[in-house]
Amino acid sequence: MKKLAILGIAAASLLTLAACSSAPGTSKSSASKGNAIGKTFKIGLDMELSGAYAAPGNAEKDAIKLAADEINAAGGINGKKIQLIVKDNKTDNSEVATVASNLTNNDKVAAIIGPMSSGGTLAATPNVTKAEVPLITPTGTNDSLTVKNGKVQKYIFRTIFPDSFQGKIIANYTSDTLKAKKVLVYYDNSSDYARGILKTFKKNYDGKIVDTLSFQGGDKDFQAALTKVKNKDFDAIALIGYYAEGGLITKQAREMGITQPIVGGDGISDPTYTELAGASATNVYYVAGFSTKAPFNKNTTTFINAYKKAYNQEPSAFSACAYDAVYMIKQAAEDGKAKNSVELAEALAKVKGLVGATGTISIDKDHNPVKSAVMVKLTDGKEASAEIVK
Repeated sequence: MKKLAILGIAAASLLTLAACSSAPGTSKSSASKGNAIGKTFKIGLDMELSGAYAAPGNAEKDAIKLAADEINAAGGINGKKIQLIVKDNKTDNSEVATVASNLTNNDKVAAIIGPMSSGGTLAATPNVTKAEVPLITPTGTNDSLTVKNGKVQKYIFRTIFPDSFQGKIIANYTSDTLKAKKVLVYYDNSSDYARGILKTFKKNYDGKIVDTLSFQGGDKDFQAALTKVKNKDFDAIALIGYYAEGGLITKQAREMGITQPIVGGDGISDPTYTELAGASATNVYYVAGFSTKAPFNKNTTTFINAYKKAYNQEPSAFSACAYDAVYMIKQAAEDGKAKNSVELAEALAKVKGLVGATGTISIDKDHNPVKSAVMVKLTDGKEASAEIVK
């Protein structure tokens, strides 16, 4: 009887606990609100400040600090000053994940800006999603960052357009502006970035692709492939890949007498491209999210002047996209009256008409920015002009 009584009490206790744990509105999934926004508005930086991507990572950090200082001087976000918590992920994906965990769980940030790369953003996604804290990558372009297996990643956003969008811009510019009816495609088949752009380019280009050549990251000699197509009839070259190989391809093609326009994505926007190509980078066009030669609006000009004053150099597209990420958080938090990171993520998905340094930004259903791009023209290895393209 005593044993039965003890068992009965134990069972009753378990039932009570079960009832409490299953009470409406108290489960972890429904009750959790991520991190609360406290006395200050905490924004974490999970950024490449050392390692292979240190140069663009530090450029983004500087622009984020500039934006935060401006916002704080104007009264902050909903009356709360921005507190930046800066951490170096060392361009190492395992460190990226650790930093994301520390920022969300220990520092209790309301949002994270960075990493700047696609690979880094993918590495941070599981931890920020678990913590229910939104992450904005300024320059991670891989399409799968915001939509994976057909599912929108609730806590991942970006201020740069995705790879697929670049393919459409390149295709339309090649057809409509350069009037190229026949193109030669030369792309990096070892790169998800290049394959993504190529897929959309093929879908949107109205002309004829006369031949498709491929290379691999790390290749240095392209003369044999270029010799085979040198005398083919084409009006332009769609060069889809990164700056290291792109610079060498451009130099070798021009030295062989191939003079047709070369059109590429933002993978060749790095200064290393022109360092490798030299003066051969003539009649070259590439997509960019920003150029000091083509201001989108008065906010672009304000940003350029403020950045020059603060850092004594012209801002890059990396800087501009990172700068806009801070203002995107501000607009979302104020429009959505966000009290925590979950509400902030919901508000970020509804951002419309943000007039930023990189144009007027509206976030679409896939958490990508809808905005104009810039097509930069190079002559003798230098930026000769830039025009805004929709």
